Amino acid sequence: MAAETVPGFTEERFEAEGRAYPVHCAGSGPAVIVIPEVPGITPQVRAFALRVVDAGFSVYVPELFGEPMRPMTMPYALRTIARLCVGRTFHLLAARESSPVVDWLRALARDVHERHGGPGVGAVGMCITGNFALGMMLDAPVIAPVLSQPSLPVARGSGLHASDAAIAEAHRKIDEEGAAILGLRFKGDPMCPAARFKHLKREFGDAFEAIELDDATANPDGPWPPHSVLTNHLIDAEGEPTRAALDRTLAFLREHLRPETA
Repeated sequence: MAAETVPGFTEERFEAEGRAYPVHCAGSGPAVIVIPEVPGITPQVRAFALRVVDAGFSVYVPELFGEPMRPMTMPYALRTIARLCVGRTFHLLAARESSPVVDWLRALARDVHERHGGPGVGAVGMCITGNFALGMMLDAPVIAPVLSQPSLPVARGSGLHASDAAIAEAHRKIDEEGAAILGLRFKGDPMCPAARFKHLKREFGDAFEAIELDDATANPDGPWPPHSVLTNHLIDAEGEPTRAALDRTLAFLREHLRPETA
C-alpha cells in the first residue's frame, strides 16, 4: 500500500535532472503542481491543496524542504531558510535566472501532463517558490501559473527570478496558447514588494492578473506582517477578501485547464 504521510495524499518519489524528491498526490483531472512555501507542507498548505483537488484537479505537492504536516513556527521557518541558503538548489538572490530546482519541477510538469492530459498544467508557487511557477513555463506544459506572494529574489524588489528565455516563452504561450499569470500579495508585505507586481504588469500587461489585498483583511491569527494569502493568512469564510482570492485562484485554474467547466 502506498505511503500517506500527508493525509488524503499518496506518496511517490520522482527522480529527474539528477534529483529525487517525494511527491504527494491526490485527485483526478488535469494536473496542478502546488509548490509549498517555507517551511514546507504544513497543515495549511495541505488544506489549500485539498481545495484544488476538490475543484477537479490531479494535485501534486513536491516535498522540497521541511517535514510533512509539521505546523509552521517562526523558528522552524528560519531554520528552513538557513538550510536553503547554504544549499545548491535554491538561488535566493538571482534576479534573471531560476533556481536549479526549477529544472526538476519542469520535468515533473512534463511527466504529470503525460499522465493526465488536458490543455496544460497549472502551477501554484508560494513565498520563495512563488516565481518558480513563472519559470516553469519554459520547457514544460505550464499554462496557468499562480504566483502567491513571490518572494525571490530576496532584497531585489522588482526582480522576477526568471531567465530571459522563460520570460520569452511566457509571452509566446500567452500569445499562442491563451496562457495567463495570476499573482497574489498583501499590500504591506515586505517580502513581496509592490515593485515586483509592477514589473510583472509592465512585462505581461493584461495577461498578468494582480490581486493585492489590504493587510487588515488578513487572518489575525497568522504571523505578522501578513504574507501567505492562500494559507496562514486566509480567513476561509464567505465575504472575506482572502476567501475571494482563494476562489479566484481556483476559477483561474479551471478557466485554463478545465474550460468546459469554467
